[in-house]
Amino acid sequence: MKGFKAHLHLFGMHALYMTDSYLKEFTATVKSAKDGKYVVLDRTAFYPSGGGQPHDTGFMERLADGKRFHVVFTGKFSGEISHEVSEPGLKEGDEVKGTIDWERRHKLMRYHTAAHIIAGIIHEKTGAMITGNQLDADKSRIDFSIEHYDQELIRKCILEADDKAAGGAEVRMSFITPQEAAKNPNLSRLAKGLPPGIKEIRMVDICGIDCQADGGTHVKNTREIGKIEFLRCENKGKDNRRVYFSII
Repeated sequence: MKGFKAHLHLFGMHALYMTDSYLKEFTATVKSAKDGKYVVLDRTAFYPSGGGQPHDTGFMERLADGKRFHVVFTGKFSGEISHEVSEPGLKEGDEVKGTIDWERRHKLMRYHTAAHIIAGIIHEKTGAMITGNQLDADKSRIDFSIEHYDQELIRKCILEADDKAAGGAEVRMSFITPQEAAKNPNLSRLAKGLPPGIKEIRMVDICGIDCQADGGTHVKNTREIGKIEFLRCENKGKDNRRVYFSII
């Protein structure tokens, strides 16, 4: 399922990005290294691709000898976060220092928080639900289920999103149970709702603007986003509209 559902599970304290999106470096132990290149750590700050947010890149440094292994892909497989490195060599038990490509990560954080603001405003104005999304470092898109196609309304919503972001709202994280979430169906903007079977739900609250369930990385204050600009809107079929935007 697409949309802002990115890893709503809380993987204990193993997924460090869930509680600290600003963690640029961390130390960890290699749990496994399939073919020497597909590395699972006992904890990680690398975000795995999912929910429309691209994976983190960066490198791991083996503490024993200082050798660096570039992280070219991070994904989630069978409940584990796996890091594909540029060459074999790491093995179980190795102690490593992980370093995130911060410039790329922060750009994606800015886009992700901007997407939440846009989605919240469009939902408020039209009742539209999210049917898909894809973040990128130069532009991003969100798909909405909207019966009537009104590009000018979408443009105005993004202008409003830019204005609200410039106001400097704090962005706060919290965790709730599925039972608590069930009391407020508006906590998810996904057309298909939240996935079943999750034990703990992470909430992203852009204070006074939007609050919804999400597992991705975000900025601490909306002023970090920069200027949000409308690019275009496409009609993708019956009741489905695709909105492109950028930030500068």
